This record gives sequence, structure tokens and C-alpha cells, in this order.
Amino acid sequence: MSLRLLCCAVGSALLVSPASATEDDFNIWLGQFATINASDDVYVRLEAQERFTNDADRLGQLLLRSLVGYRLNKDVNIGVGYAYVRTNPVGPVELNEHRFYQELNVRLLSTEGGLTLDSRTRLEQRTFVERGGTAWRLRQFVQMRVPITPHNKIVAYTEPFVDLDRTSVQRGGVSIWRNFAGVSVPLAKGVDVVPGYLNQYVVRDGQDRADHTFNVNLFATF
Repeated sequence: MSLRLLCCAVGSALLVSPASATEDDFNIWLGQFATINASDDVYVRLEAQERFTNDADRLGQLLLRSLVGYRLNKDVNIGVGYAYVRTNPVGPVELNEHRFYQELNVRLLSTEGGLTLDSRTRLEQRTFVERGGTAWRLRQFVQMRVPITPHNKIVAYTEPFVDLDRTSVQRGGVSIWRNFAGVSVPLAKGVDVVPGYLNQYVVRDGQDRADHTFNVNLFATF
């Protein structure tokens, strides 16, 4: 596949949205990500995300996630992790989730000009304090970074979420699809901030929901 086709494929995924009527919400999501290199091969990733929902009026979700990863080579790494997620929607009961996951990260493309295309495949096992059983979910993330100045890059990604079973907390099949476009801005050596627009489409048994999100993530590597 040519570079032009790859770029078009990712760009098209970012623009696709279902045509049916939806419930819309404005969100503000903040994220802080730290990668700590324990050695050349082993690293630890820590993150926190605060998601303000209902027209960004309240903290609807708090996510705390950790991972231990291992670099198989310069283009492939694997990892296992744990996340705590507190979801506090309007109306339905608050949920406290303990999420275990495994992921595979692959650099699909890297050019001399600095363009990169990366894939992350994540398998999640979701358990809830308020509910019984374990829900299994697969997420496939593809991200492209394109240099536009000596210091800045356009960042775009797409990520569908596929429920592998149907439980009291997930419906089965494609349940969420996220698309993002933004720009990376370096703040210091090893520290970047990436503001942008994220669209999250949530498939529900009733009316679907589209979250229009101002997303700002801070990335640091040590």
C-alpha cells in the first residue's frame, strides 16, 4: 500500500460518522501521561484522565491507568496493565471499574521525513464493584503523526471499541468509536502537549450519543 493510500485511509476514518439521529454532548477531557524507562527494554507508563461531561459541567469520569511494557525490538513492544475507572453519569448509578488489559504496539510506518503510523491492539477484562462477571473488550488504535514544522506535528487517530460479549455493562459488537485530530506542541525536552478535537460515537440500545470533545493531553518521557 502506498503512503498516499495510508494517509487517505486514516483521514477517511476520522471523517466517518453514522448518519442516524444522535444525542449530542460537549466534553472537555484532560490527560496526563508519563513514560518511565526502567532500562533499554523495560518501561512503565502511568496516566490519569479527567473527563468533564454534560456540556463540561461536571466530572463524569476519572481514569487512572498503569502499564509495564517490554520492547521486543525498535518497532514492537508488548505490555500488561491495570486501570481504575470511576464513572458518574447523570441518572444511572455510579460505577467503579477495575480493568485489566494486555496490549501490542507496532510501528507500521516510519519515513525519513518524520511521518509515523502506529498500531495498538488492546484486550481488556472489565470488572465492576456494582456488577458481577467479567466483560471482555477489544480496542484497535491506529495513529498517524505528520510533521508540519521543525517542532510541530499533526496527530490523528481512530479507535473502534468492540465488545466481545454482552453483559450488564456492554452491549456486544462495536460500542464506541473515537476519532481525534490535533497538533503536538513541545514544551521541554521529552515533554509535549497535544490539544485537539475528539469525536466519540457511542452505540446504545436506545438513541446513540456523540460526544464533541476538546481534548488536551500532556506527555512526558523520563
